[in-house]
Amino acid sequence: MSESRSESEAPLAIIAGGGSLPFAVADAAMRRGRRVVLIALRGWADAAAVQRYPHHWIALGQGGQLIRHARAEGVRDLVFVGSLVRPPIRSLRIDWTTLRLLPTLYRIYRGGDDRLLSGVIGLFGQHGFRVLGAHEVAPEILIAPGKIGAHAPAPRDLADVARALALLRAIAPFDVGQGAVVADHQVLAIEAADGTDNMLAHIAALRERGRIPTARGVGVLVKAPKAGQDRRIDMPAIGPTTVEAVARAGLAGIAVVAGSTIIAEPLDVARAADAAGVFVYGVELAT
Repeated sequence: MSESRSESEAPLAIIAGGGSLPFAVADAAMRRGRRVVLIALRGWADAAAVQRYPHHWIALGQGGQLIRHARAEGVRDLVFVGSLVRPPIRSLRIDWTTLRLLPTLYRIYRGGDDRLLSGVIGLFGQHGFRVLGAHEVAPEILIAPGKIGAHAPAPRDLADVARALALLRAIAPFDVGQGAVVADHQVLAIEAADGTDNMLAHIAALRERGRIPTARGVGVLVKAPKAGQDRRIDMPAIGPTTVEAVARAGLAGIAVVAGSTIIAEPLDVARAADAAGVFVYGVELAT
């Protein structure tokens, strides 16, 4: 690809995992005049939604296929976005290019998500690609400060938010998850490898069994980026399904860091929050 081409002319490849975020990013980038091609992860990306865009399919582990598709499309810039659970390395459908990288992949697998993701960025950089954050190509997908929808957090909720943020800051060096649930100052859950949706489903199940001491409508899901995290991959994100899961878990709402959290389908998020009677709130952190 010629370096003289403007950014708006240069095609962008979106490596699409699960959920609606890849398509929100694609639509936002296209509104800015960027040609977009999806490289969709088989078994994760929404097949029906993928069909709306120029696309190719790959399996996890097919790094060579990804590189070939991107080069054939004239792509230099890559965006990785969408849900994905880290698979065991033995389960990857490894192609020849990836096979040659196995020693490196094994090293970066032996650590937390930050180590793995920064290693992936480095590997694609070695092949001449630039990995961008979803927020860099579509800044409008970042949540703004304040409430989304009709409901706002009460003082009790804001106290739970403050406790959860302090907790997430404290555990950041351990490269755990980006979310926690606090209710009436009690920590109910910390996100780990199972992800936000499974964490909330676990709280809903505990509530059904009478194991949650607080009443319904008390408690907050809080998501925040980890300190020092490379925000080009795996920024905190919420969408309508997050709101629905919070409602099923019997919580009061969701708080996320404004300007550092991606929101998919904000109008649908607002409608879902209003219907469920929960709040969604962007918190401004002191600098």
